[in-house]
Amino acid sequence: MAYQGKKLINDPNDVVTEFIEGMVETYPGLQYLDGFPGIKVVLRADVVGLTYDKVAVICGGGSGHEPAHSGFVGEGMLTAAVLGDVFASPHVDAILAGIRSVTGPMGCLLIVTNYTGDRLNFGLAAEQAKSEGYKIETIVVGDDCALPPARGITGRRGLAGTILITKIAGAAAAAGLSLDEVAEVAKHASEMVGTMGVALSVCTLPGQVTSDRLGPGKMELGLGIHGEPGAAVADLQPVDLVVSHVLKQILSRETNYLTLPRGSHIVLLINGLGGTPTMELMIASGKAVLQLQLEHGLIVDRVYTGSFMTSLDMAGFSISIMKVGPEILQHLDAPTRAPFWPVGVSGNRPATKTPVPIPRFGSARNEELLIRPRELNEQGYILEAAIEAGAKEIINLKDALNEWDSKVGDGDCGSTMFRGAMAILEDMKESYPLNDAAETIKEIGDSVGRVMGGTSGILYSILCKAAYAKLKESSVITPLQWTNALEASIEAISKYGGAIAGYRTMLDALIPASKTLKESLDAGKDSLTAFLLSSEAAVNGAEATKNMSAQAGRSSYVSADILMTVPDPGAMAVAGWYRAAALAVKSKHFSCFGI
Repeated sequence: MAYQGKKLINDPNDVVTEFIEGMVETYPGLQYLDGFPGIKVVLRADVVGLTYDKVAVICGGGSGHEPAHSGFVGEGMLTAAVLGDVFASPHVDAILAGIRSVTGPMGCLLIVTNYTGDRLNFGLAAEQAKSEGYKIETIVVGDDCALPPARGITGRRGLAGTILITKIAGAAAAAGLSLDEVAEVAKHASEMVGTMGVALSVCTLPGQVTSDRLGPGKMELGLGIHGEPGAAVADLQPVDLVVSHVLKQILSRETNYLTLPRGSHIVLLINGLGGTPTMELMIASGKAVLQLQLEHGLIVDRVYTGSFMTSLDMAGFSISIMKVGPEILQHLDAPTRAPFWPVGVSGNRPATKTPVPIPRFGSARNEELLIRPRELNEQGYILEAAIEAGAKEIINLKDALNEWDSKVGDGDCGSTMFRGAMAILEDMKESYPLNDAAETIKEIGDSVGRVMGGTSGILYSILCKAAYAKLKESSVITPLQWTNALEASIEAISKYGGAIAGYRTMLDALIPASKTLKESLDAGKDSLTAFLLSSEAAVNGAEATKNMSAQAGRSSYVSADILMTVPDPGAMAVAGWYRAAALAVKSKHFSCFGI
């Protein structure tokens, strides 16, 4: 199956030229050569070849791998990058133009990724430049570890490890080393790096159709960066297992590409292939560091995570490992003005990163009070029953809340509430002072505030803090105090959240509950009956949100036709735990307020 790929471009034939024009407009330190259409060269704006007094470092290849290689042009890294069309090697004239533009008396190092077209075109350009009197050295980088050692002349493909080589070579050149010395440093580094990639999708070339070669639930292992098939197709696995497989392949003693004894110092590069969110790259990075340290016994000195050498819009990542010593680390840490090099990574990192403890709040908080009593009084049993029932009902509602929220929000209401409910049940076992209702409500707020993100977490924290403040006004908690606490919570939520009745929010369950609770008590009904009646009002209020137009939150962006099909998830969550708490109290034949 294939379909037309969506691209924000003009003419597919002009994408590289227009990319370069935008790049140099964005970064003042970059310039480009203006010549006939085949010349696509990005170079440092401050370098004039005839007078440049350092070794020039040039890399290049087909476009579509951005930010490689043009994004790494800058002082301390590449002097120029020569670009071909998408996934096509630059031709000889373009490479020669780049050499002539930035090469001075110290000479030029060409860093070439190991693909036949690149080797041939850069090789011919090097020979031509030498015949013109330029001092030229060339190294070919092949860091691919996905396939068994090649029997023919093709060899290992050049992948994201090339970016590490360009950084090291650029730093060596900036330090004033000779051409032979820069070439030797770069060659040594290229022999110390291995890379393997994993893809979840196939890339789409500008103006062409998108292939669905992989199909749903599949991933490709050991792919290249030009959309070519990988070494194997497998079922999609959790990232822990994917990272483990890739690391074992890179460090395999069977291929012997990068065999490192335990205790070796390395740097790690996690490279996004173009369509992978930063979140997923960082997850892979964290897992890779732990596995390298714990399972392989390696010392990870630097971690570089981001998109360095992509494959257009391909989803996936590659992992590169390089063995390092003090000299290489010095070159990696050296300053650079290349736009896409992660400048914040330099400097030694501890062998193990541990979380920093949260500073303790210096209040009059009584830590001895915050412990579950050995024996519960009547109020304690009431609170325990109500809290446990409410939390378990939220757990049961998780999928339904997510389903409703997927239609009118971002689809995570159930998951968010589930985290809060689980935290409440866990914390209640140890730290809720259930015989003190006010402190218990305060601790519930702390529990949900710790684990529930987004708007829901903060609103529930506000609800609990406001209720706590009102309950603390009296040493004896009566039904009236509970009623006042609920009203105070609603007032606080409305004040800070901006919603009122009818806005299709959690308040549309809380407000009817509060109103009914107060009216029932004023009418002389006992506290349990009032609680049950108010819980029915909460349920009815939540169901009524189907007929409301949203005026707060993400639902306010959703059409009325969709809103009418589902109730507000936040209101339904309130109705769920409120009703469950009331029924739990009733089942134990307790008075709701224990008074």
